[in-house]
Amino acid sequence: MKQSLTYYITLLVIKLKGIKRNFSSDPIDFKKIRKEDVQQPSTSFFKKNILRTFHISDSLITEIGLDQSFDKLLIFIPGGAFISGPAQHHWDTVKEIAKKTNHKIWLCNYPKAPENQITKISENIDNIYASALKIYQANHISFLGDSVGATLTTALIQRLIINKIELPAQIILVSPVMDASMSNPEIATLEKVDPMLSKTGVLSAKKMCAGNKDLKDQIISPLYGSFEGFPNTILFLAQNDIMYPDAKLAEIKMRNNHINIEVIEGNNMPHIWPFLPIMKEAKTALNSIIRILKTNHINVNTKLLRW
Repeated sequence: MKQSLTYYITLLVIKLKGIKRNFSSDPIDFKKIRKEDVQQPSTSFFKKNILRTFHISDSLITEIGLDQSFDKLLIFIPGGAFISGPAQHHWDTVKEIAKKTNHKIWLCNYPKAPENQITKISENIDNIYASALKIYQANHISFLGDSVGATLTTALIQRLIINKIELPAQIILVSPVMDASMSNPEIATLEKVDPMLSKTGVLSAKKMCAGNKDLKDQIISPLYGSFEGFPNTILFLAQNDIMYPDAKLAEIKMRNNHINIEVIEGNNMPHIWPFLPIMKEAKTALNSIIRILKTNHINVNTKLLRW
């Protein structure tokens, strides 16, 4: 299918902002990348609809919702290569989901590398979910994670299953990073067409986060863990994304374990495409996320949807 005009405008903006250039250095310049962080927006929507802010361990949680009485929770673990975030596109996504669903949303600003490593970050994610279970029924909780936020979500589910802790209703993974070692040989081919990410900088960020963990440890590379017993899982994959080959391997593992999975692929789309502003294809994808949250229903084993 032919891409929209807004798709090409988005690619131009990505190029002009130098995002791929920023992800091409080793060591990666995390301070420069953090300049795009938005700790909390000051727009009228958020002034009106932020219900509270609070800490769980070392994570700042911003709770957003149109109604204090909502009994469904979306835990949003934003990406940022473990070194940055949340960014403006995360807040824009929260706004649309809050306006169109009956969920409260916890946007989680967890500790970042290199000041913190994956063990501490993962402990924060564990504690966030444990705190949510004290307030919400597990089948009323969903997770949304993009990029390394999807890494953290996937690894959390693996730990919950090992520890026999009740699982959330569903997880929505947008451009998940499934293997921090970046050792898949197919990455080299995709790097030529990926407008946003470069292996050099991404791998540098992963090393900053891994600490004393091997890059193939499932705590940071969930591809090497088990997918048996996963809850309903929705994958948004981008074909022009160096994360795509490992995400496809994870999809195969999920299907081999017979979990309920819906896969939505973006033809020629870049990393985290459902969250990119302006782009028509992104709005369509975000509407799919909203549909899933509103209906709590996925299209199991359907043909891939391509934009």
